[in-house]
Amino acid sequence: MEMIERCNEMINGVVWGLPMLVLLTATGVWMTVRTGFFQITRLGHWWSRTAGSIFSDAGVTEHTKDSSISQFQSLCTALASTVGTGNIVGVAGAVTAGGPGAVFWMWVIAFFSMMTEYAENVLGIYYRRKNEKGEWAGGAMYYLRDGLGAKRGCRQIGRILAGLFALFCFMASFGIGNMTQANAIAANLSSGFGIPPYLTGTVLMALAGLVILGGLKRIAAVTEKLVPFMVVVYMAGTAMIFLLNIHMAGEIFTSIFRGAFGLRAAGGGLLGAGMRKAVVMGMKRGVFSNEAGLGSSVMVHASSNVKEPVQQGMWGIFEVFADTMAVCTLTAFAILSSGLVDLDTGAIAGGLRSASLVSAAFGLSFGRFGACFVAVAVMLFAFSTILGWSHYGAIACEYLFGREAVEVYLLAFIAAVCAGALMSENLSWEIADTLNGLMALPNLIGLLALSGTVTAITENYERRVLKGSAETPMLSAFPKGRQ
Repeated sequence: MEMIERCNEMINGVVWGLPMLVLLTATGVWMTVRTGFFQITRLGHWWSRTAGSIFSDAGVTEHTKDSSISQFQSLCTALASTVGTGNIVGVAGAVTAGGPGAVFWMWVIAFFSMMTEYAENVLGIYYRRKNEKGEWAGGAMYYLRDGLGAKRGCRQIGRILAGLFALFCFMASFGIGNMTQANAIAANLSSGFGIPPYLTGTVLMALAGLVILGGLKRIAAVTEKLVPFMVVVYMAGTAMIFLLNIHMAGEIFTSIFRGAFGLRAAGGGLLGAGMRKAVVMGMKRGVFSNEAGLGSSVMVHASSNVKEPVQQGMWGIFEVFADTMAVCTLTAFAILSSGLVDLDTGAIAGGLRSASLVSAAFGLSFGRFGACFVAVAVMLFAFSTILGWSHYGAIACEYLFGREAVEVYLLAFIAAVCAGALMSENLSWEIADTLNGLMALPNLIGLLALSGTVTAITENYERRVLKGSAETPMLSAFPKGRQ
């Protein structure tokens, strides 16, 4: 096991080196510039068409009789996959390893990631197609094969990158979407309630099987009810902790900006090393949390009953905002205002582990109830992530091996839940980080190559919807017969 951890740590260091972080950031910056800073200039529009439409537009939440799901269900299933342990354990790990400055770099990556996620969803809807069962099949593998592959001289590279993405996604579904989440649930229930990991793993495996084997419709039905409840309740708890310590707000913001630029080094090291840690940990945990650039959540967004690519793209912007700007920020503030973390170095007081930091912060404010609340929150967040990622892995499996292999994959995925509960914490996180990077590389190449397509679709939408032009909509790359 020690040799496996060392090998994975070495691979992880290569995958998540500076070039990958530069590529992730550059893609978000490029899409932001090419769309005219859409997330800012069209803020009112995308907000009214996403969060602002949930209670005013019945079409957003309307359930369909076919195999597609509603816009709201696609968002909830995508958020189920992204709002997980990265928002609790991951944020705590980023702060303690990279110092408070890591929070600033999480904000930076999230701001630009909004347009990365937007581009993924636009391309996902534009290049999706119906499979033999009449279900929507979409994702990075399809816009790599049919979008990038359609460019002159790029047919083979498009197919190769599509196959690599599907393979890495297939593997990642067992890491970021399964074992890491199960491991976090088992660790929290063990420390909070004394429940042995093997028992947690067995129960989780049974519950996951009941939902996952029911297909996307059942997953969406569960996440539609679970995600809004758990996000609102968790955000309320973190906001209360921050309000109880509102007198520390100035000091917290100062520590975040000071640490972001290496004015105080994380862990007491050299200034340059401190800043590098803040940048790397903030960006890594930001990506782990919102998954923008991985090309994962687009696979469920592509199953939406929406026809307009830009409409689903705007839900991608909101997804990143809700996940990182809201949930992760409140988690960081709850940690930094608790007094358990040194605001200069990120060092944890009292010998706590980063995995237990949020639980301890809630315990200080709300007593035993607070610690138990976090244990339950981690369980719900992580379990919902397992549900969402089972669909991603199934789509990748279908692309690689055909529809008939999906049932075998789902059974293996369910069995892996129990194995994840018994893994070591460090190994599960290292595996997740490595597979994240492997997924991101082919996807980011595709996004950059197809940025002109995203720009054309966006400009077409703006002319039609915002300026009243009568030109033909750009809704799909394929004739109706291929949908």
